[in-house]
Amino acid sequence: MLETERLILRRWEDSDAENLYQYARDPDVGPIAGWPPHQNIDESRDIIRHVLSGKEAYAICLKSDNKAIGAIELKLKGHTDMTERDDECELGYWLGKPFWGRGIMPEAAGEMLRHAFEDIGMTRVWAGYYEGNNKSWRVQEKCGFRYQWKSEDVDVPLMHEKRTGHVSSITKDQWQADC
Repeated sequence: MLETERLILRRWEDSDAENLYQYARDPDVGPIAGWPPHQNIDESRDIIRHVLSGKEAYAICLKSDNKAIGAIELKLKGHTDMTERDDECELGYWLGKPFWGRGIMPEAAGEMLRHAFEDIGMTRVWAGYYEGNNKSWRVQEKCGFRYQWKSEDVDVPLMHEKRTGHVSSITKDQWQADC
């Protein structure tokens, strides 16, 4: 478990399925990140068990009620296509729409960067977003990520389409200089 001033980042539990479904069914949340809206609580439970089950996958929860309002993960070697290195990973995240615009995601991402660099020995963290997902890019900017490149015709398998993708990264040295 990780904590910030307002948040708890903790492992997902089956009991989070209802909260996950509440936010992941919104068509403004998943599709822009590359996945379709959840159709029911059982699908959300299955996602918890098989997708949000990575070693560094966390539910984003407000300290006030400890209910899952989003997800954040450091995708380690073998679970990301952004790097093959053991000392690099990819940061992925999403947040329920009612919580947009409150600085929650930069707060959660900042703690995940601290965790990546200080606790698990990463030297670089990668992140990506699809064209048009300006909120995701803004989070990366606020956290010190530097834009790296743009790729055309990127497969988005869960949405059965191709998009333009953007990639950014931050190194441990850059993160330390920004702190």
